[in-house]
Amino acid sequence: MKLATDWTDYIVLSTANGEKLEQIGGYTFLRPDPQVIWNTDKKLIQEVDARYIRTENKSGEWKMSKRMPKNFVISRKGVKFHIEPMNFKHICLFPEQAVNWDIMTDLIKQKKGTVKILNLFAYTGGASVECALAGASVTHVDASKSMIEIAKINAKLNNIDNIRFIQDDCIKFVEREIRRGNKYDAIIMDPPSFGRGPKGETWKIENDIFAFVKLCAKVLSQDRLFVLINSYTTGLQPIVMSNILNLTIQGGETQSYEVGLPTKDEGVILPCGCSAIKIFKEKR
Repeated sequence: MKLATDWTDYIVLSTANGEKLEQIGGYTFLRPDPQVIWNTDKKLIQEVDARYIRTENKSGEWKMSKRMPKNFVISRKGVKFHIEPMNFKHICLFPEQAVNWDIMTDLIKQKKGTVKILNLFAYTGGASVECALAGASVTHVDASKSMIEIAKINAKLNNIDNIRFIQDDCIKFVEREIRRGNKYDAIIMDPPSFGRGPKGETWKIENDIFAFVKLCAKVLSQDRLFVLINSYTTGLQPIVMSNILNLTIQGGETQSYEVGLPTKDEGVILPCGCSAIKIFKEKR
């Protein structure tokens, strides 16, 4: 397991009874977390700045304190991120992904020349921003207009102008890139467990991920650097994602791992999904 331990503006304070208590910037957040199946005698504090409360139909809503702003900014290693409570208990950032940002940016900085990256299901652009700041040219694709708008905010916060933002269904976009003959040196994908595209296209990760990675292999350049897959689907184990990469893309070295966050009070690890990356050595 790889842990994101170097945040200063973000920390998981405590976990209990299906919820996690977080300190994000100067504000406290209480959100449900499906991985927190343990019950403890300790009760998480009730007076928080933002709390996401589940409703009977499995959706929910945020309850805010008077001092809670609509949005604010936090940073990590000088990189700024827009924070805003969104639907489905999201905050516009997945802090645990910092472990993957570090791996990717190190690879980008070590490679000669500009790395051309395709970021699929790119959400609010944490990976896009980090890779762009490392010197890569990034194409950021997501089906959600609202998520792309926040990704643009993150780019502006960091004075970035080398990200191309595209609102599109990721499968259809890759199919068009194949027809155009466009190639990328690296691919990042963070597919949801289930989703719909702008024209009603459906996505279910267990059914679609293998064929999609196989499709994406066709837009990899000869000078390829890496392919990274993230998953928050509980049933998709790290070794499964390694197998997918090894069966669809030849060459390179693959590693897979869980990603997680440390908790301050309990001293346990909060699991936050898993990743697999295939890295290609630079040709000499």
